[in-house]
Amino acid sequence: MSGWRRLLAASVCLAVSGHSVAAAPQPSLPAIESDAKGRHALIVDGAPFLMLGAQANNSSNDASVLPQVWDTVERLHANTLEMPVSWEQVEPVEGRFDFTFLDTLLAQARTRNIRLVLLWFGTWKNGGAGYVPEWVRTNLKRFPRKLDDTGQPLSALSPFSRVTLEADRTAFTAMMRHLAARDAQNTVIMVQVENEAGAFGIPRDRSPAADKLFDAPVPAQLAARTKRSGKTWRDLFGPLAEPAFMSWYTARYIDEIAAAGKAVKSLPMYCNAALSDPFAAVSNPKWISSGSPDWNMIDIWKAAAPHIDLVAPDIYTRDWRRVDAYLAAYSRPDNALFVPEIGNAADYARFFWAALGRGAIGYAPFGMDATGYVNYPLGAKALDPATIDAFSSKYAVMAPMARGWARLAATHDGWGVAKDFPPADQSHDFGDWRVTAQFDRWFIGDESWTFVKTDPSPTVGQPVGGVAMLHISDNEFIVIGSDVRIRFARTATGRADRWQYLSVEEGKLDDSGKWIAKRMWHGDQTDYGINLPSVPVMLRVRLGRLN
Repeated sequence: MSGWRRLLAASVCLAVSGHSVAAAPQPSLPAIESDAKGRHALIVDGAPFLMLGAQANNSSNDASVLPQVWDTVERLHANTLEMPVSWEQVEPVEGRFDFTFLDTLLAQARTRNIRLVLLWFGTWKNGGAGYVPEWVRTNLKRFPRKLDDTGQPLSALSPFSRVTLEADRTAFTAMMRHLAARDAQNTVIMVQVENEAGAFGIPRDRSPAADKLFDAPVPAQLAARTKRSGKTWRDLFGPLAEPAFMSWYTARYIDEIAAAGKAVKSLPMYCNAALSDPFAAVSNPKWISSGSPDWNMIDIWKAAAPHIDLVAPDIYTRDWRRVDAYLAAYSRPDNALFVPEIGNAADYARFFWAALGRGAIGYAPFGMDATGYVNYPLGAKALDPATIDAFSSKYAVMAPMARGWARLAATHDGWGVAKDFPPADQSHDFGDWRVTAQFDRWFIGDESWTFVKTDPSPTVGQPVGGVAMLHISDNEFIVIGSDVRIRFARTATGRADRWQYLSVEEGKLDDSGKWIAKRMWHGDQTDYGINLPSVPVMLRVRLGRLN
């Protein structure tokens, strides 16, 4: 029995027996828990928690900027802020640590009842050394860089330097020690170790240390997992040999840092990935981060970094097919799905539903603060009210029942999709039931009606629409989404239409996952499928077989 399930059982027993506890227990550490079917939950304060996140801009990690950050977090209805804490910030002089900003961040988050995910910008930030202290940045001999094919140093620090690793580890451990002393209530629920580690533009580091290891046999621990014949990196990984090599040694480097931090305070830790094309077997090195926990390097990272709880995709594509492929790749029995960074343009908001349906423990658009910085074309041209509303409309309806959803998602199978272009029906089977999501529909009628061609739905051409659902029991579903039509059918041959609605209820979940009904839907609300409007709605749907 998992920790939160044991806690729930114990509380029920105490309530039944009439016994009371003299004092509230100390908050348990956040943790990632998984069940036998490979479903996951982020446990915070002893119960499942869904992160409705917002990530600040990279350089918003300053007390003077926090008012602009909190303003956006509030408007977004987020419950979690992802905030960078950089090596240069906490150790500007070697051996002298300054956690003034971290203390300010903790205090202000607590007054707002907002949880924190700290983003450690250490050795790597987007593959570069932009956030390392100046005493590291200016000493290339002591802290060597990666070398390109011509032997020239790059901006990225080398993962083959023991000195660099130990210096980063010292600073990271100092931060975790500070958290252990100053954050007993666990305002910080997770830590990202480094940021998009790797290096763009090169297949691998060509330093002498790297060359020597690349020419040596693949480490036995990794070779055994591949179940392939051969000894060299090219034998075992073919055209992916160089990124595989960089992933192994980058992950080993980061794992040692994470292990040291966990020894001080064992919070969940993860690494984020700069992504390559999910439909290309081998991508151009110019456009990938060699060493990153990319979708095709997850197995290597799992073998190399046992102290990293999960690896996660940073998603910057508006193409639903690619987003769907990334969500599928990172949603694994051995890896909880988490989207820690996604574009903040309105186009990306619809993918929230798809992530939820796949059991994501959290979701966070990037650049959510009022500093005026935008990363278009990756994100929005402007963080205006309409752009914020694309996300906040979804967070607002989920915020009061985030724990209830997280509890059910940890114990039930789900499905989620978003609108594609051109929009096409998307279906999924749950045993005897087939669910189909349709887009660009009026609430009444279907494509055979003449008016549909002469007066198309206002969502046509708009990047909106998606749904998440959980299969609660044989004939019961929890459904939430917006700008989508849902149709049910039976999968049995010849019986597709041999069913009926037993009930369609609009309502919400409480923290325990219990359903609280608001009103029934009938007639126009169900005659042409279940149409979820632009304002998100949660429904409980119960179905019955006719034969």
